[in-house]
Amino acid sequence: MPDEYYLDPARVRRSFDKAAKTYDAASGVAAEIRNRLLERLDFVKVQPKVVLDLGAGTGHASKALKQRYKSAEIVAIDLSPAMLVEANQRQSWFKRFHRIAADAHRLPIKDGSTQLVFSNLMLEWCHDPDAVFQEIRRVLQPGGLLTFATLGPDTLRELRDGWRKIDAHPHVHRFIDMHDLGDALMRAGLAEPVMDTERLTVTYPDLDALLSELAASGSTNLAHGRARGLTSKAQFETLRNAVRPAAGQAVLPVSVEVVYGHAWAGELRPRSRAGGEVRVPVTNLTVRKR
Repeated sequence: MPDEYYLDPARVRRSFDKAAKTYDAASGVAAEIRNRLLERLDFVKVQPKVVLDLGAGTGHASKALKQRYKSAEIVAIDLSPAMLVEANQRQSWFKRFHRIAADAHRLPIKDGSTQLVFSNLMLEWCHDPDAVFQEIRRVLQPGGLLTFATLGPDTLRELRDGWRKIDAHPHVHRFIDMHDLGDALMRAGLAEPVMDTERLTVTYPDLDALLSELAASGSTNLAHGRARGLTSKAQFETLRNAVRPAAGQAVLPVSVEVVYGHAWAGELRPRSRAGGEVRVPVTNLTVRKR
C-alpha cells in the first residue's frame, strides 16, 4: 500500500497494549458495530467447527461467538498480548476460547483448518489488506466464510478537516475505500464478495471528549509521516475552534463510515500464469449501499 496508508505493526501493538485497561470503557462505538456484525450471522447458514476471531481485542466477540456456536472451537487472535490478557476475563468454565497473540499478516494457523473468520474493526490497523486476505483464504476450508467490519474513508472526517487548517501532516490515518477492499478480496481468491457501507453519527460534548476516547481506546495517530514532537497549545486552540459544535448545538457530531464485507472460500487454485495473467475463483463483486 502507499505510504499514506502504512502503519507500523510494532507501533500498533504498543498502542493497544497501552490501552488494554481502558479500552472497554472507551469502545462504545466498536461494541455497537460488533453487535451489528454478529447479527449478520443470523442470515448465513454456517455450522463451524473452528472459528477465528481476528482482532479479538478484549474478547467480547469471542465470548459471543462461543455462545452462538457452542460446539465450535473459538480462537481469539490479536496483535496485542495485553488485550488478550483482558480477554481472559470473558472466559467461563463451560465457554472457553483459545487466545493467540499474532499478526494477521502471518497467521500461525494450519491451511484449511477454519470454517469461519470473524473480524471486527481490525483491518483498518493492517498496512497490507492483500496479505491479510490471502492469509484468511489460506486458513479457511473450502466453503468457509469471512465476515468483517472495518472503517471507511469518511470516518473522523471532521477531525481530519480540522487538522488540515493547522498543517499538512496526517493526524488521522487513512482508511481504505470499500471498493479497494472488494478488489483485495478478489485478488486473494475469496468468492462471491459482498460489500456495503453504513454511516453513523456519534456525538460528543466537545473535541476534548473525542480525543480522550480515541486515546483510551488505543486509536492514536500512528500515520506514516505524522508530525514529530508535541502539539503546541496554540495549535490545539486552533483545532478546538475548527472542530466544535455548530452554533446553537450542544454536541459535536462525528462521522463514522462502517464498511461491512463477507466472502466465501472456494477451492485453492494456482494464482498465476505465464504472461502475467492472474486467475482467481470468484464471481462479480456485488456492492450495496445504504
